[in-house]
Amino acid sequence: MEKFIVKSIGKVRSDERGMRIELYKEFIPALTNLEGFGYINVLWWFSYNDNEYSRSKFVEKSPYKNSPEILGTFATRSPERPNPIALTCANITFLDCDKGIIGLAFIDAEDGTPVIDIKPYTPSFDRVEHPIVPNWCDNWPKSVETSGDFDWSTIFNF
Repeated sequence: MEKFIVKSIGKVRSDERGMRIELYKEFIPALTNLEGFGYINVLWWFSYNDNEYSRSKFVEKSPYKNSPEILGTFATRSPERPNPIALTCANITFLDCDKGIIGLAFIDAEDGTPVIDIKPYTPSFDRVEHPIVPNWCDNWPKSVETSGDFDWSTIFNF
């Protein structure tokens, strides 16, 4: 099997000051000219699920109501996957380029989670105007902006 070297560039922080990414000092120059972007795609590591069991689980009972009972890993956003990589599109609330801090409206990662990369969200590469999804999730919000107001308790089995 090929070996890849993945380095954390910083950590997700979530506390009374809000949600943010704090970059390690050596990566602060990578924020150059990020100003003006309202959203970023954050690649982060499901560090709490980085174990042999989670990396070898390829099917699971669906966490979603109204979906098929069993889903393959690649049909979910489950943290249990061969490579515990996660992707979140996040709204930037502030940017402190001197300190290497990116404020976020929300990220579905826990405090202390390693961040492995950041890419600016650009509609020309990241937006699908007419996405195609299975019937069981076609009533989910159509954008990040409307997801915050959606009652997700009607979707999940927990």
